[in-house]
Amino acid sequence: MDLVRHLECFVAVAEESHFGRAATRLGMAQPPLSQRIRRLEEALGVRLFERTSRQVTITEAGTLLLAEARALLDRSDSFLAAARRIRDGETGLLRAALSPDISGETVAALLADFRHRHAGLELELHELSTAEQLTAFAARELDVGLIHHPCDVTGLELGPVLRRDLGVLLPRGAPQADLDEVPLAALSGYDLVLFPRTHAPAVYDDLLTACARGGYTPAAVRHGQGASFVRGLVLSAGAVALGPRDTHLAAPAERDLVWRPLAGAAPAWRHSVAWPKGRGDAAVGAFADAATHALRTTAGARAETPARPLHLRPASEFWL
Repeated sequence: MDLVRHLECFVAVAEESHFGRAATRLGMAQPPLSQRIRRLEEALGVRLFERTSRQVTITEAGTLLLAEARALLDRSDSFLAAARRIRDGETGLLRAALSPDISGETVAALLADFRHRHAGLELELHELSTAEQLTAFAARELDVGLIHHPCDVTGLELGPVLRRDLGVLLPRGAPQADLDEVPLAALSGYDLVLFPRTHAPAVYDDLLTACARGGYTPAAVRHGQGASFVRGLVLSAGAVALGPRDTHLAAPAERDLVWRPLAGAAPAWRHSVAWPKGRGDAAVGAFADAATHALRTTAGARAETPARPLHLRPASEFWL
């Protein structure tokens, strides 16, 4: 017996005090309604209504059970609504990740936008490199993430590819700090601070190749990742660092550092939101929209030119 449907019939007859009006309200014929009420009475072992040819009167037992029936129907509606929200990705837990180079301002903007879109959803946000995200995707431990290209995106669906042009962080007293845009060739004589090559051989080599093509071959390459450590190397070691404005911009308290855009066709970080194929839902879409909007508004990211292909490499060769 469909208990919920039978209780709906019971409540309708009790509130209408008439089988015909109750049947119209329920969108069904009167004979099936009468049969449902009789089956419910048999199942419960009590008489719910006194029937005559002219009227229907609820019994004392029916009156006592009516409040319980209404409460059960309310809970049923709540249960079904919760199931719909879960199905549509509007509640539950979303496991998401951002790469370590994303600034605090961008993270805050993304979280605020996402909460506005999905206030009832718990967001479990992690800081993971692209390689770590790809491993988590394969292990089904991650629902959505912001990855950097190039990487192996087999089995993933992608949002728009965005780029953040790289600039140079250098000592304020350096002659190049007086330029509005710094040519790569003007950095000759400086060491370069980069992430460790083991984190992304291909990206590392591509960046050094781009520097060489621009006329800059570093005297030495120093390795660092944390913003404070990188700034310390630039301040004290006669070095410069390459990175987007929102990542490596000197902190207000560090007045001895400046960030300048690179002249010409500057190298760029390229990334997009990714999720496993066939597993996108409203929550994943909301995260993708929030991440894209936050990167555009706080990090100066812009859409990648569609004609430029994504050169894929194994995840083990990827950085960030």
